[in-house]
Amino acid sequence: MRLLFAAPVLAMFLASSAAFAQATAPGAVPLPAGTPPNAPPAPATPATPAAPSTVSPAAAATADTRTSPMGSPGGRPITADFVARRAAQTSFSAKAQDESIRAAAARVDQAWASFLPRLTATARYTRLSPLTNPSLGSGSTTGSQLVSPDPPGTPDPRVVAIPIQSFVFPVVLDNFLLQAQIVVPISDYFLRINQGYTAATHARDAARIDAQTARARSATDGKVAFYTHIRARGALVVAEQALEDAKAHAVDAKNQEAAANASRADVLRAETAVAAAELQVERAKNLAQLTEKQVRIAMHVPDSEPFSLGEDLEATLPPVTGTLADYVAEGHRSRLELKSLDANADALRAQGKSAKAGYYPQVSGSGEVTLANPNQRRFPQTAEWFPTWSLTLQATWSPNDIPTSSAGGSEYEARIATLEAQKQTVREGIELEVVQAHQSIRESDVGIATTKRQLESATEALRVARELFRNGRATSTVVTDAETELTRARLEALNAHVEARISRAKLEHAVGRDVKYAPAE
Repeated sequence: MRLLFAAPVLAMFLASSAAFAQATAPGAVPLPAGTPPNAPPAPATPATPAAPSTVSPAAAATADTRTSPMGSPGGRPITADFVARRAAQTSFSAKAQDESIRAAAARVDQAWASFLPRLTATARYTRLSPLTNPSLGSGSTTGSQLVSPDPPGTPDPRVVAIPIQSFVFPVVLDNFLLQAQIVVPISDYFLRINQGYTAATHARDAARIDAQTARARSATDGKVAFYTHIRARGALVVAEQALEDAKAHAVDAKNQEAAANASRADVLRAETAVAAAELQVERAKNLAQLTEKQVRIAMHVPDSEPFSLGEDLEATLPPVTGTLADYVAEGHRSRLELKSLDANADALRAQGKSAKAGYYPQVSGSGEVTLANPNQRRFPQTAEWFPTWSLTLQATWSPNDIPTSSAGGSEYEARIATLEAQKQTVREGIELEVVQAHQSIRESDVGIATTKRQLESATEALRVARELFRNGRATSTVVTDAETELTRARLEALNAHVEARISRAKLEHAVGRDVKYAPAE
């Protein structure tokens, strides 16, 4: 609406250019509208303010060094790739996942140890209380027993009397035992232990993938933070340019008021615009400092460490080739989140098989070697060391284990189904990420070309509007609107260059190419 209003003013200015050239002389102020031709000339106008700045905000964003140590000219030049690699290396979320890897690796070692037969060694000493055992007899000869030395069936066999002696079982009060036992869980090797080891291995793989995911995400976030900081610095440049434009218009308004070509209201409005622009500059400075802090936090560097921005926003970016379907397929193949879900699902499947082991008998074998004093297997007991051994093969089964195993298997099946549903959700999210990033790239690439023309037109429009205002051919509103359009064009040009890079970083993440910042261990 405001541009439509400015169009007839520009046409009027071009139509009366000949008369305007005759009525103005170098250093003189043009006569106000309606002034008689023989009227005395107006007093000389003070020095004309500078023309609108034509410096590109995208170029000035990385060249400006006034805001903070991040723009120190002597500091180390940093780029988005540098920030991404530093963020991936120092990410605390990745370090937390590294500890998860350690825990998962410990569970793998624990599962591997289950393959070893269980070996148990026992050493025991027992002191018994005194005890008097009953004796067989009274301790002396109490009678005799008649026996025949002749074979059975012999006629008139001989008979011999054998005396019967009393007998007392000995009591050994000090008992010593050394024992070694080995147990081999035969059926568990096939039904439980192997599945447990497989599950632990898949869980460890998932933890490693999660650590890679955290580093890749940190790298992408670092890139976005870097470009966001450049955007904030560019916005500061735009705000300062807008402040200079507002100040120039305020000077013109005062000049025109002195020449009776503008009212006091025009001057006050121009001064209001200057005050508003000063506030925007302060806000832009705060935003630049905040985004710098975000970059330093992403890289985990102190505020005192100087850097310089080493990336040119106006450098030509490589074109994005390939179809949208190709990028979606690449994301489904390469994204680490999907691989992590697959590894966790494989771990649950192995655990589900182990849970169903209760359907079958549990078979185990054991061997035992005992060296005891006295040895309980030797009768009668004597206070001396005596070795013995034994081998055992055992099969146990309880029908009560069947419902328990069935319920455990159902639980794992439900958890696997949950992961499969989450996987589909992630696949859909990846597809949406790819589409959004791809569209943003196309939009920003077009914006780089269109905003360049927009910026050139807006700069020229403000120059013409100022000339019209200085010569009494336009109102203060026309100049203010032109300044607003120029500020908008500068921001649009800046955003186009920044978004072109942010959208490429997001597409790189969406298709899983940021894994280069998180190599597998």
